[in-house]
Amino acid sequence: MPPTPRSAALVVALLLLGAGSGCSLLAAPATRTPGSPAAVPPKQVVLSAAQALDDAGGARIEVVREGPAGRRTANGTLVWGPRDEAELTVTDEAGTGQLVMKDGAIDLSYGGGAAKHAERATAEALDPTAGPAPDGYAGGWTTALVTAPGSRAYAIAQSVKLGSLGAEELAGATVAHYQGSAPVEEFLAADPESSPQRRAATVDWYRQHGVTAIAFDVWVGPGERLLRLRETVRGSDGTTVTTTDVPFSGTDDATPAAGG
Repeated sequence: MPPTPRSAALVVALLLLGAGSGCSLLAAPATRTPGSPAAVPPKQVVLSAAQALDDAGGARIEVVREGPAGRRTANGTLVWGPRDEAELTVTDEAGTGQLVMKDGAIDLSYGGGAAKHAERATAEALDPTAGPAPDGYAGGWTTALVTAPGSRAYAIAQSVKLGSLGAEELAGATVAHYQGSAPVEEFLAADPESSPQRRAATVDWYRQHGVTAIAFDVWVGPGERLLRLRETVRGSDGTTVTTTDVPFSGTDDATPAAGG
């Protein structure tokens, strides 16, 4: 789901840089000093950050999922665009494994054992809790690992009404924090790459787990940097939170994945 091209206005509006002090006045806070520039709508800020990350072509990511089923982690590199690659260390119920994606083909192996294979469209089949259907849905964990964070941020900005929580400190910088939620079907409908069959399977999974809406948090830092995405799902099984951090972006930071 590629972000749309940025306009010059979005580039200028994300952060208003203080020329003398080097500090930044974020567009995030809901209140402002009379006479100061107006805050930029959250949707525009997130779309701009999504486009900037998409343009970077790759990133290092750190993903953590915590919920009633336990804790899962993943970290490594992800490349998108002309290449479609990943190299991640994954820890879940099956142990610690290596997920490698090249040209959209995924291999996941644990402890030197035989690799399980899937394509991007069937990445959910690699989940330890997945059922027999290769195109089913198992909660979105493996899908999140092979999806560009900018693409996810774009989908959030397009389908979720985001509000500002103001400025926060994150990764040594003052960043903008946005939050919102959307009904499951409404959010999934915004993904043009998902087939009707896949959307139906995903909606069915959420219904079976008593989930009607998904909550999202987005953190954007100086220089249009998308730093963190968080997805919170509350259902009959409890609450599951998935956090994706993007500590470094650019293909230079993703050379391990790019090298295969």
